[in-house]
This record gives sequence, structure tokens and C-alpha cells, in this order.
Amino acid sequence: MQQYSSLPEQNSQIDPTPTLLKTIQQLRAELWLESSLNQLQSRLNDCLLSACITVPQAKAAETEIFQTLVNELYSAMDTSRVAFTQCIVGIALFQPQETVGTVCYISCSPSSTSQSSLLEVTPKKRKKLRLKLQEVIELKDLQQLEKQQPPKAWRLVDNFGDVIGWLMIATAPLASNCDLLIASQAQLISQLMARSAKQCTTALAQLRQIISCQQRYQQLGSSNQELERTNQLKNQFLANTSHEIRTPLSSIIGFTHLLLAQGYDPTRERHQEYLTIIQSSGKHLLALINDILDLSKIEANQLEVQWETVDVPVLCSNVLAMVKEKAANKGLKLRLELDPDVTTLVADPLRLKQMLLNLLFNALKFTNTGSVGLQVAPKGVFVYFTVWDTGIGISQEDQAHLFQPYFQIANAVADGIEGTGLGLTVTRKLAEIHSGCVEVESEIDRGSRFTLVLPLNQEAGENERGGVSNSSLSANLLVPPSYLASSSSTDILLVEDDLPNANLMQIYLSKLGYKVTWVKTAIEMWEALTQLDPAVILMDVYLPDGNGLKLVQQLRENPHYRTIPVIAQTAMAMKGDREICLAAGVNDYTSKPIDLPLLANLIAKYSKLPTATDER
Repeated sequence: MQQYSSLPEQNSQIDPTPTLLKTIQQLRAELWLESSLNQLQSRLNDCLLSACITVPQAKAAETEIFQTLVNELYSAMDTSRVAFTQCIVGIALFQPQETVGTVCYISCSPSSTSQSSLLEVTPKKRKKLRLKLQEVIELKDLQQLEKQQPPKAWRLVDNFGDVIGWLMIATAPLASNCDLLIASQAQLISQLMARSAKQCTTALAQLRQIISCQQRYQQLGSSNQELERTNQLKNQFLANTSHEIRTPLSSIIGFTHLLLAQGYDPTRERHQEYLTIIQSSGKHLLALINDILDLSKIEANQLEVQWETVDVPVLCSNVLAMVKEKAANKGLKLRLELDPDVTTLVADPLRLKQMLLNLLFNALKFTNTGSVGLQVAPKGVFVYFTVWDTGIGISQEDQAHLFQPYFQIANAVADGIEGTGLGLTVTRKLAEIHSGCVEVESEIDRGSRFTLVLPLNQEAGENERGGVSNSSLSANLLVPPSYLASSSSTDILLVEDDLPNANLMQIYLSKLGYKVTWVKTAIEMWEALTQLDPAVILMDVYLPDGNGLKLVQQLRENPHYRTIPVIAQTAMAMKGDREICLAAGVNDYTSKPIDLPLLANLIAKYSKLPTATDER
């Protein structure tokens, strides 16, 4: 049997065990590195996952990411066999363009001594930085730590290249006989820190994307809710407006039908009542349309305001007189408390009257028994117009929405109380135009108090607006006096394509003694002028075969007709429409629906014939 020796032969190769051990150590080091990075990535993913739930959690996730980074790095090095049993890992945060940061996140062993939390910047300066929470660190020192070999600091950079902060490490010194170990460990730690910093910045970028998406989603959700709410309000407004329009229209159409069926007899009292109802319903319908137009004008900054010195006692008396009949029909008492010190203020009298009427009509609508009053008192440089009632009152919840367009109190709608939800909105906006405001106090079943607060003097506000009053502007734009008729002619040329309006004006003006010639088109107008020398031309702006304003310009260019006064009558009622008409060469302007007495006064101004007060 052959014998084998356990000893190596003399010529055998050198034992390869040291090389194998070295390779095993490298593999274990690489495995440790990859395992540590994988563990860190897993923890960062958990942070990002939790950030996807709500916006507050997303914003808190940044803190969690930074703390996770330092904790995982400390754990990896403290549990490894690379002999860093005492180490400190920290993050100093910087704002872009700043040169000083603060240590905000740190992880270390509780047994670490204060000496172990020192970082040496450079051997030359022998300057040491203390790595602990809230320690202030300068950017230049961190840059020096970054340049050291091996590095002690690594940048955290966002997608825009701005430095978010710095990742730092401090380690306990090792024995001097471990130089080779120190070199290999330092290289390994440097790789771990650099790659960890990159993972952290990637996670932060993803977090910011998550936050951005959540904020956009939240904004979209809020926008959708607002759109849905606005859509509901508009639907409600359209339904209410439809009801409001149909109610007076039903009266107008119905009573007109009765008059036509029975044959109008001015001596019959019932027929006079029918006409009164028709007129009242028409005014109601016009008021509704005016509310809608006023709100549109205000929102488009196109509302005309004419500042005048208003006689407050006279205006208040007129306003109460306008609501007196409605109060009497409900058995309510009207009261006026006027402080004698309040005599005048600068405002638009028409708009002031509109605001007070809106508040008074609201008070009357929501009051079934008791009284409604207007109290006027001065306070400093302001006047307080308070409309109070003993009505049903308004809940705190409803008060929060009172001045929103289209809003109506739920129980009011259920009780069939008329309204579109625009009156208070218009009132508040008109008050703001007057540099004032509207305040409300109310309790359920204990009545309400609406207070209109206006400044006594609007001169400063008018100067700030940088404009002159519309009344003076209109006066300046009126055509020269040479346009006025030199004789007292009774001939009126009416250019109007709408049959009912034309008939109305013909009948009304004929009763005042005018001879009205009616034409429907531009062609008919030119033909009529060859046979007629009218005292005034009433010109509709929109005609089937031309534009009324262009016809006025053509009249002014013709020496035979340039002196004939022209009054424009149109449905154009927005801010600037009057000025457009005057600039085209008309002498005056009136909007539809036509105010017949006003029209008569305008015609009398240019024809020197009877005014509306002379009507029989």
C-alpha cells in the first residue's frame, strides 16, 4: 500500500490561504457595503410610502428621511467588523446662498465621550469642530472637511444644484499599528457615505414630487368643490330668477288678456286696477333685471357713479314713502329716527336710495308682525344708516353667507318669500364703491339690524379715482348749442324697428302735442328727411339695415341735417355706452326700457315744446 506524507513536498507551491482570506475579507466588506445601502434604501422607501398618505405626513417625511439616514449609517458602522465602534454621524442643513449651517440631525452611541464628537478640519490650523445638535458650522469648514483624505463631509445636493446640507462623520481614533486596516476601512466608509448621500438626495427629490402632486390634487379637489358649489348656486339662481321673472310676466300677460277680452274702458275702476297691477309687475320685472345688470356692472368695474351732495332727511323720507304701501299691506309700522346733526353727505343719491331700499324691502319681507325702522346717526366722519326689524331673524350660519351672490335663506325659500339672492350682494358692493361697508346683527326670532356705514365726504375718494363725475363728463360731451332747433316745431322723426316700442312712443308723444313720423329702417329715414324738417330725431342704435350711431355721423357730415338734434334710445346700458353715443354726435341719450316722462323732457329741451309735466 502506498504511503502518503502529511507534510508538503519541498517543491510544492506556497500555501494560498492568505490570498483566500484576503479575498474573503474583500467580499465580506463589499457585502457589508451593499447590505447597508440596501437597508438604507428600504428605510427611505418606507418614509416615502408614509408620505403618500396625507399632506401633513408628506411634509413631516423630510425630517424622517434625514433622521433615518444618520441612524442607518451609525447602525451600519457600529455593528460591522470594521472596528468603528465609536462614531458620530450628523447632518448640517443649509439654506441656498447661506454660508453658515446648523447641525440638525445626529446619531451616536450614548457612551461616546465629548472628545469623540470632534472633527479635525486641517492639521495645519488644528481647528476642531464639535459635531453635536444645534452646533453652528461654517460652509468653508465643511468644504475643507470634504477635501480631506479621507473625506469627513459629503454634500446633499438637490435637482437644481443647490446644497441642501452636509453629511458628516466623526470616528474614534484607532491604534497606530492598524494603518492598513485604517486605509481600507476609510475607503469603505467613504464609499458608504457618498452613496448614502446620493440615495438621500434622490429620496428628497421624490418626496418633493409627492408633496407637489398632493398639493395639486388638494387644490384640484378644492377647485372642484368650489366649482360644484358655484354651479349649485347658479342653478338655484336660475331657478329663482325663472320664478321671479315668470311671476310678474304672468300678471302682465294675464291682466292684459283680460283688458283685451273685455274691451278697455278707462271709466271702469276694475280696469284701472288691472293697469296698476300691470305697471307694478313691470316695475318688479325691471328691478329684477336691474339687480342682475348692476351686479354684472360692478364685477366688470363698469358701474356709473355720480357724486352729489345729498340731502339726507329728504332722501330718507322719500325712501320710506316708497315702502309705505308694502308695510301697510302687512300691517307693519314704519319708524324713522334721524339725528338732527346729519344733514348732508357726498354720495350717489340714486345708489344710496337703492341700498336703503334693498335693506328696507328685505326687512319687510322677513317681518310678519311688529315694525321696521330706519335709524340715521353720525359717528365721527361716518354716517350709520341702520335698518332694523322685528322679524324672523337670521342664524349665525346663514349670516356667514348672506352677502354671497345667489344665496337665499333656506326657510325663506320654503316659505315662498320672493328674492333672487342678489340684493344684499349688490348693496355691499355699492357700499364698498362708496368707501363704506355693511354690517349685520341678528338672532333667530329676535329681528335683524343691517347697518350701512358711509363716509360723510367722498371728495378724497373721488380724487383718488382720478376722474370727474359722469354728470360733468356728459355735459362736456354734449353737442354745441348750434345743434338746438331754432323753431318750435312739433315734428318728431322716430327711427325704431320695434313695433310695440314705436307704438308706445307715438301714442305718448301725440298726447303731448307732437306729430310723430315713424320709420323702421335707415333707408326710410333718408326718404322721410327729404319731405320732413323734424325738430328732433329719436334714433334707435340697432336697426335692421344699419347702425344708428353711424347714421348720426352721416347726419352730422351732411350740411342739410347737421343741426337737427338727435336723441339716442337704446338698450345699451353699460358703463361707457353713453359716452360712445355722445361721441358719435348725438345730443342726448336714454336707455331702454324708455322712461316716458324723461323722454318728453329731453324732447322739450331741444324742441321748446311741452314737458312731461304738461301732459293732460
